[in-house]
Amino acid sequence: MTISEELRQDLENVLSGAAWYGTPIYTIIDEVSFETAYEKPPGSVHNIANIVLHMLSWTEEVMDRMNGMNAQRPSSGDWPHPGDPDEEKWQTYVSDLKLVNVNLLKVIQDFPEEQWNEPINYDREGQAVATYKQTVVGFIQHQVYHTGQIALLKRIING
Repeated sequence: MTISEELRQDLENVLSGAAWYGTPIYTIIDEVSFETAYEKPPGSVHNIANIVLHMLSWTEEVMDRMNGMNAQRPSSGDWPHPGDPDEEKWQTYVSDLKLVNVNLLKVIQDFPEEQWNEPINYDREGQAVATYKQTVVGFIQHQVYHTGQIALLKRIING
């Protein structure tokens, strides 16, 4: 199996397949109502809608890095504000997350095999440089981490 195939399979598994840790990302997010998505339990810094937008922003940023752009904070912001509760907006956020992941999966599949272990474009002096492979592996871990937060918030809110 090539690195592209392995990483694509790993990402597909955590998004909608047989994730080794349990319930995949899309199943967890699809079970969140818009009311739950915008509720913020006492002591919580972010609500679920905010976390989904954060995940969306970083998916876009990883795709930009894979396309040779310099590493930076996401152009839409690290933690975009979800605005006022709105069912249509919530459904759009979920749809956008799924769509951008379709695009990222294509980028991963088509990525030149010989470039996986090359460093990404990074302009910050003195900071560690990640390879393209490390970037995707770290991104997958990032998405799983935040999905765990979503599952916990959902349980706190809905019991």
